[in-house]
Amino acid sequence: MLDYEKEAEGYDALRGGEARAAAAAEAVLGLIPGGAGRLLDVACGTGIVTRRLAAARPGLRVTGADLTPAMVRRAAARLPGAIVRADSRRLPFRDGGFDAVTTVWLLHLLDDPEDLRAVVAECARVLRPGGVYVTTVDKAAAHDVGSDIDAVLAPRPRRPAADAAAAVTAHAVRAGLRPAGQGSFRGAGQGRSPRRTIADLRRGWFTLLPPGEPRTEEFAARLARLPDQDRPRPDPRFSLRAFRKPAAGEGPGDAPADGGA
Repeated sequence: MLDYEKEAEGYDALRGGEARAAAAAEAVLGLIPGGAGRLLDVACGTGIVTRRLAAARPGLRVTGADLTPAMVRRAAARLPGAIVRADSRRLPFRDGGFDAVTTVWLLHLLDDPEDLRAVVAECARVLRPGGVYVTTVDKAAAHDVGSDIDAVLAPRPRRPAADAAAAVTAHAVRAGLRPAGQGSFRGAGQGRSPRRTIADLRRGWFTLLPPGEPRTEEFAARLARLPDQDRPRPDPRFSLRAFRKPAAGEGPGDAPADGGA
Protein backbone atom coordinates (compact mmCIF):
# COMPACT_ATOMS: atom_id res chain seq x y z
CA MET A 1 0.00 0.00 0.00
CA LEU A 2 1.16 3.54 -0.69
CA ASP A 3 2.47 5.70 2.13
CA TYR A 4 -0.27 8.33 2.24
CA GLU A 5 1.75 10.49 4.60
CA LYS A 6 4.27 10.93 1.76
CA GLU A 7 1.62 10.95 -0.98
CA ALA A 8 -0.37 13.83 0.52
CA GLU A 9 1.59 16.65 -1.13
CA GLY A 10 1.11 15.50 -4.71
CA TYR A 11 -2.00 13.41 -4.21
CA ASP A 12 -4.54 15.67 -5.93
CA ALA A 13 -2.40 16.49 -8.97
CA LEU A 14 -1.79 12.82 -9.70
CA ARG A 15 -5.47 11.88 -9.44
CA GLY A 16 -7.44 14.24 -11.61
CA GLY A 17 -7.33 17.31 -9.39
CA GLU A 18 -10.32 19.64 -9.16
CA ALA A 19 -11.97 18.28 -12.29
CA ARG A 20 -12.25 14.77 -10.86
CA ALA A 21 -13.27 16.12 -7.47
CA ALA A 22 -16.09 18.13 -9.04
CA ALA A 23 -17.35 15.09 -10.96
CA ALA A 24 -17.16 12.91 -7.85
CA ALA A 25 -19.00 15.39 -5.63
CA GLU A 26 -21.77 15.92 -8.18
CA ALA A 27 -22.32 12.18 -8.58
CA VAL A 28 -22.25 11.54 -4.82
CA LEU A 29 -24.75 14.32 -4.11
CA GLY A 30 -27.00 12.94 -6.83
CA LEU A 31 -27.55 9.93 -4.55
CA ILE A 32 -28.18 11.93 -1.37
CA PRO A 33 -31.63 13.43 -0.64
CA GLY A 34 -31.79 17.21 -0.79
CA GLY A 35 -33.03 17.52 2.78
CA ALA A 36 -29.95 15.96 4.37
CA GLY A 37 -28.58 18.15 7.17
CA ARG A 38 -25.33 16.49 8.26
CA LEU A 39 -22.87 14.55 6.12
CA LEU A 40 -19.76 12.64 7.20
CA ASP A 41 -17.05 12.09 4.58
CA VAL A 42 -15.01 9.15 5.89
CA ALA A 43 -11.38 8.89 4.69
CA CYS A 44 -11.69 12.38 3.23
CA GLY A 45 -8.02 12.55 2.25
CA THR A 46 -6.98 16.05 1.25
CA GLY A 47 -10.57 17.26 1.47
CA ILE A 48 -10.72 18.11 -2.23
CA VAL A 49 -14.07 16.29 -2.64
CA THR A 50 -15.26 17.13 0.88
CA ARG A 51 -14.99 20.86 0.20
CA ARG A 52 -17.07 20.52 -2.94
CA LEU A 53 -19.74 18.54 -1.12
CA ALA A 54 -20.03 21.41 1.35
CA ALA A 55 -19.95 24.14 -1.28
CA ALA A 56 -22.59 22.53 -3.49
CA ARG A 57 -25.18 22.49 -0.69
CA PRO A 58 -24.78 25.44 1.66
CA GLY A 59 -27.39 23.98 4.03
CA LEU A 60 -25.44 20.74 4.41
CA ARG A 61 -23.13 20.57 7.42
CA VAL A 62 -20.14 18.50 6.28
CA THR A 63 -17.56 16.80 8.51
CA GLY A 64 -14.47 15.06 7.15
CA ALA A 65 -12.47 12.32 8.86
CA ASP A 66 -9.13 10.78 7.93
CA LEU A 67 -6.42 8.79 9.72
CA THR A 68 -3.29 10.16 7.99
CA PRO A 69 -1.97 13.33 9.69
CA ALA A 70 -0.70 14.90 6.44
CA MET A 71 -4.07 14.37 4.78
CA VAL A 72 -5.88 15.80 7.79
CA ARG A 73 -3.73 18.94 7.67
CA ARG A 74 -4.51 19.51 4.00
CA ALA A 75 -8.21 18.85 4.46
CA ALA A 76 -8.35 21.16 7.47
CA ALA A 77 -6.86 23.96 5.38
CA ARG A 78 -9.76 23.54 2.95
CA LEU A 79 -12.49 23.20 5.59
CA PRO A 80 -11.29 24.79 8.84
CA GLY A 81 -12.96 23.35 11.91
CA ALA A 82 -14.70 20.57 9.98
CA ILE A 83 -12.00 17.87 9.88
CA VAL A 84 -11.13 15.28 12.53
CA ARG A 85 -8.45 12.62 12.69
CA ALA A 86 -10.15 9.25 13.04
CA ASP A 87 -9.86 5.57 12.19
CA SER A 88 -12.69 4.59 9.85
CA ARG A 89 -13.00 1.25 11.66
CA ARG A 90 -13.79 3.02 14.96
CA LEU A 91 -15.45 6.34 14.23
CA PRO A 92 -15.61 8.80 17.16
CA PHE A 93 -19.24 9.77 16.55
CA ARG A 94 -22.50 8.82 18.23
CA ASP A 95 -25.00 6.41 16.75
CA GLY A 96 -27.32 7.95 14.16
CA GLY A 97 -25.61 11.33 14.11
CA PHE A 98 -25.52 11.87 10.33
CA ASP A 99 -28.08 12.06 7.53
CA ALA A 100 -25.50 10.88 4.99
CA VAL A 101 -22.13 9.13 5.11
CA THR A 102 -19.69 8.80 2.22
CA THR A 103 -16.55 6.79 1.52
CA VAL A 104 -14.91 7.84 -1.74
CA TRP A 105 -11.87 5.73 -2.74
CA LEU A 106 -11.50 3.99 0.62
CA LEU A 107 -12.87 0.46 0.46
CA HIS A 108 -10.47 -0.71 -2.27
CA LEU A 109 -7.59 -0.17 0.19
CA LEU A 110 -8.95 -2.63 2.76
CA ASP A 111 -7.23 -5.95 2.09
CA ASP A 112 -8.54 -7.52 5.30
CA PRO A 113 -12.23 -8.53 4.93
CA GLU A 114 -12.70 -7.81 8.63
CA ASP A 115 -11.61 -4.20 8.07
CA LEU A 116 -14.11 -3.88 5.22
CA ARG A 117 -16.86 -5.27 7.43
CA ALA A 118 -15.90 -2.92 10.27
CA VAL A 119 -15.84 0.20 8.08
CA VAL A 120 -19.21 -0.47 6.48
CA ALA A 121 -20.69 -1.34 9.89
CA GLU A 122 -19.36 1.91 11.37
CA CYS A 123 -20.78 3.95 8.51
CA ALA A 124 -24.14 2.26 9.11
CA ARG A 125 -23.92 2.85 12.87
CA VAL A 126 -23.42 6.61 12.63
CA LEU A 127 -26.15 6.94 9.99
CA ARG A 128 -29.60 7.97 11.21
CA PRO A 129 -32.64 5.87 10.26
CA GLY A 130 -33.71 7.03 6.82
CA GLY A 131 -30.16 8.21 6.02
CA VAL A 132 -28.03 7.23 3.03
CA TYR A 133 -24.53 5.77 2.73
CA VAL A 134 -22.72 6.34 -0.59
CA THR A 135 -19.46 4.66 -1.56
CA THR A 136 -17.22 4.01 -4.55
CA VAL A 137 -16.92 0.37 -5.66
CA ASP A 138 -14.86 -1.60 -8.19
CA LYS A 139 -12.16 1.08 -8.38
CA ALA A 140 -9.49 -1.05 -10.07
CA ALA A 141 -11.90 -2.23 -12.75
CA ALA A 142 -12.65 1.39 -13.66
CA HIS A 143 -9.13 1.75 -15.06
CA ASP A 144 -9.55 -1.15 -17.49
CA VAL A 145 -10.85 0.77 -20.50
CA GLY A 146 -9.95 -1.74 -23.24
CA SER A 147 -6.77 0.06 -24.33
CA ASP A 148 -3.48 -1.34 -25.59
CA ILE A 149 -2.07 -0.61 -22.13
CA ASP A 150 -4.72 -2.85 -20.58
CA ALA A 151 -3.80 -5.60 -23.04
CA VAL A 152 -0.16 -5.43 -21.93
CA LEU A 153 -1.10 -5.44 -18.25
CA ALA A 154 -3.76 -8.17 -18.53
CA PRO A 155 -1.46 -11.02 -17.34
CA ARG A 156 -0.28 -9.12 -14.26
CA PRO A 157 -1.02 -10.60 -10.84
CA ARG A 158 -4.07 -9.04 -9.16
CA ARG A 159 -5.54 -9.09 -5.70
CA PRO A 160 -9.24 -9.90 -5.37
CA ALA A 161 -11.05 -6.55 -5.38
CA ALA A 162 -11.80 -5.61 -1.77
CA ASP A 163 -14.41 -3.12 -3.00
CA ALA A 164 -16.23 -5.46 -5.39
CA ALA A 165 -19.82 -4.24 -5.59
CA ALA A 166 -21.25 -7.61 -4.55
CA ALA A 167 -19.01 -7.82 -1.46
CA VAL A 168 -19.75 -4.24 -0.41
CA THR A 169 -23.49 -4.82 -0.86
CA ALA A 170 -23.34 -7.98 1.24
CA HIS A 171 -21.59 -6.13 4.08
CA ALA A 172 -24.05 -3.24 3.83
CA VAL A 173 -27.05 -5.57 4.03
CA ARG A 174 -25.55 -7.35 7.05
CA ALA A 175 -25.15 -3.93 8.68
CA GLY A 176 -28.86 -3.25 8.21
CA LEU A 177 -28.73 -1.15 5.05
CA ARG A 178 -30.64 -1.57 1.80
CA PRO A 179 -29.51 -0.89 -1.79
CA ALA A 180 -30.78 2.55 -2.75
CA GLY A 181 -29.31 3.40 -6.15
CA GLN A 182 -26.12 3.71 -8.09
CA GLY A 183 -24.20 6.22 -10.15
CA SER A 184 -20.88 6.89 -11.88
CA PHE A 185 -18.51 9.67 -12.85
CA ARG A 186 -15.53 10.07 -15.12
CA GLY A 187 -12.01 10.49 -13.76
CA ALA A 188 -11.07 13.63 -15.67
CA GLY A 189 -7.50 13.63 -16.92
CA GLN A 190 -6.76 10.16 -15.56
CA GLY A 191 -6.41 8.27 -18.81
CA ARG A 192 -3.19 6.29 -18.73
CA SER A 193 -0.35 6.82 -21.19
CA PRO A 194 2.37 4.17 -21.59
CA ARG A 195 5.08 6.42 -20.14
CA ARG A 196 2.96 7.39 -17.13
CA THR A 197 2.02 3.76 -16.52
CA ILE A 198 5.69 2.77 -16.50
CA ALA A 199 6.33 5.46 -13.89
CA ASP A 200 3.39 4.16 -11.83
CA LEU A 201 4.77 0.62 -12.02
CA ARG A 202 8.11 1.78 -10.72
CA ARG A 203 6.44 3.75 -7.90
CA GLY A 204 4.64 0.66 -6.63
CA TRP A 205 1.09 1.58 -7.65
CA PHE A 206 0.51 -2.00 -8.83
CA THR A 207 0.81 -3.64 -5.45
CA LEU A 208 1.72 -7.18 -6.59
CA LEU A 209 4.46 -5.83 -8.87
CA PRO A 210 7.02 -4.36 -6.44
CA PRO A 211 9.44 -1.73 -7.81
CA GLY A 212 12.73 -3.12 -9.05
CA GLU A 213 11.62 -6.73 -9.43
CA PRO A 214 12.31 -8.48 -12.77
CA ARG A 215 8.63 -9.06 -13.58
CA THR A 216 7.85 -5.40 -12.98
CA GLU A 217 10.59 -4.43 -15.42
CA GLU A 218 9.28 -6.95 -17.97
CA PHE A 219 5.92 -5.18 -17.98
CA ALA A 220 7.69 -1.81 -18.17
CA ALA A 221 9.65 -2.98 -21.23
CA ARG A 222 6.46 -4.13 -22.97
CA LEU A 223 4.78 -0.81 -22.24
CA ALA A 224 7.81 1.05 -23.61
CA ARG A 225 7.27 -0.64 -26.98
CA LEU A 226 3.73 0.75 -27.38
CA PRO A 227 3.14 3.68 -29.77
CA ASP A 228 2.25 7.22 -28.67
CA GLN A 229 4.08 7.01 -25.36
CA ASP A 230 2.62 10.26 -24.03
CA ARG A 231 -0.92 10.00 -25.41
CA PRO A 232 -3.48 9.37 -22.67
CA ARG A 233 -5.89 6.56 -23.32
CA PRO A 234 -9.59 7.00 -22.32
CA ASP A 235 -10.38 8.18 -18.81
CA PRO A 236 -11.74 5.67 -16.28
CA ARG A 237 -15.36 5.78 -15.16
CA PHE A 238 -15.81 5.20 -11.43
CA SER A 239 -18.86 3.48 -9.94
CA LEU A 240 -20.93 4.44 -6.89
CA ARG A 241 -23.43 2.50 -4.81
CA ALA A 242 -25.94 3.99 -2.37
CA PHE A 243 -27.51 2.24 0.61
CA ARG A 244 -30.34 3.43 2.83
CA LYS A 245 -30.87 2.78 6.53
CA PRO A 246 -34.55 1.93 7.03
CA ALA A 247 -36.56 4.33 9.15
CA ALA A 248 -38.13 3.08 12.37
CA GLY A 249 -41.12 0.85 11.67
CA GLU A 250 -40.39 0.65 7.95
CA GLY A 251 -41.25 -2.68 6.41
CA PRO A 252 -39.31 -4.44 3.64
CA GLY A 253 -41.50 -2.97 0.88
CA ASP A 254 -42.02 0.50 2.29
CA ALA A 255 -39.21 2.27 0.37
CA PRO A 256 -38.34 2.10 -3.34
CA ALA A 257 -35.02 0.53 -4.31
CA ASP A 258 -33.74 3.90 -5.49
CA GLY A 259 -35.17 5.88 -2.61
CA GLY A 260 -31.91 7.79 -2.02
CA ALA A 261 -31.24 8.68 -5.62
